[in-house]
Amino acid sequence: MSTPTPPVLEDGLRNNLIRKQLVQAIYAADYSVAAVTAPFDEATGALAALPAGYVPIGYTTDDGLTFASDLSMADVTSSQSVEPTRSDVESEVLTGGYAPQETNAATVSMYKGLPLSGAGALPALGTQWEMTRPSIPRLPYYRLLFIGLDYGDDGGEIYIVKHYPKARVTSKDDSQWARSTETQWPVTVQAYRDPALLTAEKEWVDGPGWRALAPSGG
Repeated sequence: MSTPTPPVLEDGLRNNLIRKQLVQAIYAADYSVAAVTAPFDEATGALAALPAGYVPIGYTTDDGLTFASDLSMADVTSSQSVEPTRSDVESEVLTGGYAPQETNAATVSMYKGLPLSGAGALPALGTQWEMTRPSIPRLPYYRLLFIGLDYGDDGGEIYIVKHYPKARVTSKDDSQWARSTETQWPVTVQAYRDPALLTAEKEWVDGPGWRALAPSGG
C-alpha cells in the first residue's frame, strides 16, 4: 500500500492572476442598437470596434464600478435534517452602479430617463438643453458595455468586458450642486434577459497580456 503524498500548499498559486481594473470605461447605446457579440479581434485579442450608436459615459468617480448580484434561494427543509434538504435559485438580480462626473448627453439622458438618440434625446453639446419631466417616467432600456483594463507582467493589455444587452436605470443617488464637489449623475442599472441573446449578461476576458499567460508549448 503506497503512502499518500502530502499536498504542497503552494501548488496552484499564481500572483499573475490577481487582477485589478486600473482603467474603466462605460459605453451606452439605445436598445435599438446592435448588441455586442465579439468585443475582441480573434487574431490578436485587441479590442474590436463597437457597433455604431455606442457613446462613452466619460469620467466616473474614483469609486469605480460596482457590480452586485442579489441571489435569492428557495430552500426545502425536512424534520430529519438541520440543513436544507434541497435548495434552488429563486431569483438573481444583476446590477451595476457608477457615478458619472461629466455633464454630457449620455449621463444626463440616462439620469433623466431619456433615449440617447432620436426623438426625445438631448441635442448636441453647445446647444440649449430643455428637459421636461413627464408625469409618468418611461425609463427606456439601454445596452451597456463595461470595459476594465489591466496590464500583464510583459506590459500587454488584459481586458475584462461585461455587457448588459438589456438594462435600465432602476435607482439614482442624489445629484448635488456644491462648491466643494463636482456635479455627479450617480445611477444603478439593472440587467434583464435579452430575448435575442437569451441572457442578461455576457462577459469576456482577453487581450495580448492575457494570451501571454498561456503555457508555452514543448
